[in-house]
Order: sequence, then structure tokens, then C-alpha cells
Amino acid sequence: MGATPDEIAELDREDAEEREIVRPPDLNQDTNRSATRLELFFDLAFVLFVARCADLLAKDETWVGGLTFAAVVAVGWWAWASSALYANRFDTDDAVFRLLMLVGMAAVIGMAASIDELGGAWFTLSYVLLRFVLVAGYLRAWWHVPDARPTMRPYLIGHTAGAAFWLVSLAVPGPAKYVLWGVGVAVDLLGPTLSARLEDALPLHMEHLPERFGLFVILVLGESVAAAVTGVHDGAWKGGVVVTAVFAFVATAALWWSYFDLSGGAAKRRLLEEGHDRTRQGVHDFYVYAHLPVAISLAAVAVGLEHAILHGAEDHLSAGTRGVLAAGVAGYLFSATVIQAGLSRQVRPALLWPGLGVPLALGLLLADLRPPVLLAFLAVLLVAGVATGVAQHHAGEIRTART
Repeated sequence: MGATPDEIAELDREDAEEREIVRPPDLNQDTNRSATRLELFFDLAFVLFVARCADLLAKDETWVGGLTFAAVVAVGWWAWASSALYANRFDTDDAVFRLLMLVGMAAVIGMAASIDELGGAWFTLSYVLLRFVLVAGYLRAWWHVPDARPTMRPYLIGHTAGAAFWLVSLAVPGPAKYVLWGVGVAVDLLGPTLSARLEDALPLHMEHLPERFGLFVILVLGESVAAAVTGVHDGAWKGGVVVTAVFAFVATAALWWSYFDLSGGAAKRRLLEEGHDRTRQGVHDFYVYAHLPVAISLAAVAVGLEHAILHGAEDHLSAGTRGVLAAGVAGYLFSATVIQAGLSRQVRPALLWPGLGVPLALGLLLADLRPPVLLAFLAVLLVAGVATGVAQHHAGEIRTART
């Protein structure tokens, strides 16, 4: 069947908009909006950033190294999330928006390249540049979308104040520098929460939001896939290394399945069910912030898996590697439990899985077993958990259909 006259007119209108080099920002309300090619290109810089963070943890698998790793991932994650929230509402895909995004991408590359020297100026200046890009974008939207000004005000104040704290840190030596970084990020984080609680707050695009955050989860899970490649290569294809890599890949696949069919899937359904009426009641900002520990945990899992594979032919793993794996897997399962229970409003199934997996992961991965055996138990645990969660979800759908 051919297109109707209305559909042809709509396509002509979209083509005309795409040919415009510069278009004023407007509130995105397209029903079937998905991630754009520019957003996917922008995410490539964060692939590099997460990989560099993984290198940071790989060099120091201690409590201090772990906390430093978590803090740096948190900074990068918020840099990505705040950019995604702006694009969620005001992505025009015109020349000005593209230039802003590309400058922001360059800033992320600068952050990734300077991770080894966190105390230096380049990491700070790169983060500040990304804040300035967002402020410029919001100021542009402020000029063209007056109705959105109350919603944008907390974002503008937060991004500007956060950048100011980071700029001041350039003149502050020692630990005080990092205190200012933390304050800057904390002030910045308040923007979405304060904005969502305004009576006249404009809604986020609820179809686009879970897709973007799901893509970031895939980005971080990709580090575990890369870990299998690196581990097998550096481990010279030894038998124990290959076996460990197989189980590591199975565990990674189970984590992917667990997120997209269970926790992340439940969250997406809740967002779509509640729609725009619930944005002022904290649903979307709970969803956004709950993904921070997910990102940190999955990035840590990648480091632990790579070291486990690399030492797959040895008798045991170091306490540091086991601790990283335990913290990463348990941290992800705990975060997934909170997301699933909070957004599906069904606490008991979430406590059964992934909740039950938290103590099991901690107990299993702190055991001093040979790497192939350890990873085999981990893979079995995660696969069994996914099977349990899928069975619960299927049973719930059957009960809903019968009622």
C-alpha cells in the first residue's frame, strides 16, 4: 500500500526541516522518537572514558583505588547523563546543536586522556568545557522556548555553579581540590530533581529516556566483552584462560539479559505507563540516579573479569581481583533490585532475584577458587537468576491476563 496524502505531507515537512541548517530549539514531543546518529557518535567518547577508568582500577585493586575509580566513573556518568537529559528535550539536530555536541565530545575525550593525571589541569578544564557546552545549549533554548524557562532554571544554575566549583579547584592544592569537585557535582545533580518538582515543569520524553540509558548500559557491558578479548589475547590462549573466558562471556550475557528483560525492562514499562503526569513525583529522576551505581558496578565487573581471564591458568586469583568482582556483581544486583522493586512496585519478586544474588555473589566471589571454577559458579548463578526472574515475570503476566 502507498503512503496516504497526510503521511506524504508529514515526510515532506520532516525533509524540509532536515534541510534547514539552523533551526531554533523546541520541546521534543515526537511520539516514536529514538536515539539519533549524533547521540550514538557522542557515546563513542564515553566508551573510551569508561575504558580509561577501567585501566585506573586495574592498576590499583585496593579500597583506595576502588573509591577513586567509583568517583571518576561517577563524574563521567553525570557528564553523559546531563548531556542526555538536555538532548532529550531540546535536540534539534541542526548545525548549532551538532557543533555543541561535538565540542562536548572533544571535552570527554580530554577527560579520558587525562585520567592518569587527575590532579592536573586538563581533566578539570575538560569537565568545565562540557559544563559550558550545556549552559550554552540551555541559554539557546531559554531564548527560543520561553515556556520551558522555569524547567531550565535549575539546570542552568546547577551546571553554572558546578563549573564554578571546578574552576576554583584549579587554584586549590591537595585534597581540598577533590572536595570542590564533589561539591560541584553534587550541586549539579540537584538540577533535575528540583526541576521535576516544579508545578509547571515540562516533561521529559519518556520513550527516549530509557533507550538512552539502556544504550549506556550496553556501552559499559561492552567493556566486559572487550575484557574477554584482551584476557584471551594476553593470556596466550592457554586452556585455563580460554575456559575462564567462556564462562566470563556467559556471565556477561546473563547480566545483559537480566537488565533488559527484568530490571531495565520493568523500569521502562513503568515510565511508559506513568507518562508525563508522574515526572513531578520523582519517577524519572529516581530512574536516572539509580543508573549511577549500575554503571559503576558493571565497569568494575569488566576489570574483574579481565584479570580473572588473564590468570585463568593459575591456581587462584588475588584478593584484589576477587574483591573487585564481588563488589561489581553484588553492586549491580543490588542496584537492579532497587530499580526493579521501586519501579515495578513488586518488592517480593525483586528480592528473590536479583536480590538473593547479592549475598550469593559476595560469598562466592570471595572464595579462593581457581579462576575457571570461580567463573563457572558465577555464570551458573547469573544464568539461574535470569531463569528465575523470567519465570516470575511470565507467571505474573499469566496472572494479570486471567484477572
